[in-house]
Amino acid sequence: MTSVQISKLAAGTVSTIELTLISIVLGMILALVIAFMSIGRNKILKGIAWIYTWVFRGTPLLLQIMVVYFAIPLMVKQMVGSPLNFEPFTAAIIALTLNTAAYTSEIFRAGIQSIDKGQMEAAKALGMTYSQAMFKVIIPQTVSRIIPPFANEFIMILKDTSLVSTIGMADLMRVSKQFAASGDWSYYFVAGGIYLVLTSVCIVLFQRLEKKTSRYI
Repeated sequence: MTSVQISKLAAGTVSTIELTLISIVLGMILALVIAFMSIGRNKILKGIAWIYTWVFRGTPLLLQIMVVYFAIPLMVKQMVGSPLNFEPFTAAIIALTLNTAAYTSEIFRAGIQSIDKGQMEAAKALGMTYSQAMFKVIIPQTVSRIIPPFANEFIMILKDTSLVSTIGMADLMRVSKQFAASGDWSYYFVAGGIYLVLTSVCIVLFQRLEKKTSRYI
């Protein structure tokens, strides 16, 4: 393996990590909004949240990437006459964020609803508003419960970033495929090894985080 190949693999790995972290952070923000919509009393917002999760959990991530990168620009061009082109990185972030938000919102919703209702009633009895009770009482207790399923979602997104190679982004998977195209199949195993290292690091970090938060339950 030459220094150039190592450099490109390193760059592809960095792109994969960037995609994962940005998508997870943005997805968590959107997921929290969707989770509150789904547990609220407004039927319209609950319906919107249900449709959102139904669509993005019920269709393949690869299809969602294709829609964002290919279909939406064509739709906009046909409707307004001016082109809308996404860079592969931008399209990948949008698709991954929307997808992870759908799954993470269900994790948040289930975690929040797993807390005894008496906690909210006690908080209100102390004079807290709904928002204060949610962010000072309910959500802190929810965190430790949602870490295991959230860790699984994080790892899934990390692995699913490999799908963005289909729209020409130079992530770890695409770089490995380009090198393997020359006839050296070992690059697929190199890519697999790197993915294993990344997911193993995530597992260790989340296990430590779970142990740390469980001390305060």
